[in-house]
Amino acid sequence: MLVILVLASVMLAPVMMAFDFDPMPGDIAFTLNQHHYQVPVLWSLCAGAGLALLYSVLKK
Repeated sequence: MLVILVLASVMLAPVMMAFDFDPMPGDIAFTLNQHHYQVPVLWSLCAGAGLALLYSVLKK
């Protein structure tokens, strides 16, 4: 279950970046080639947890 959570969070991070959510504590912000990027860690973990729960419900 933890592996599904981590993999889903990593795969959903770019999708969450496209939605441009408000920054939350724990987000990672960096600048690369004068472009500012903010990786929404908590939003990605929440989406990954939702997918992991969906997987566990559909598996039964």
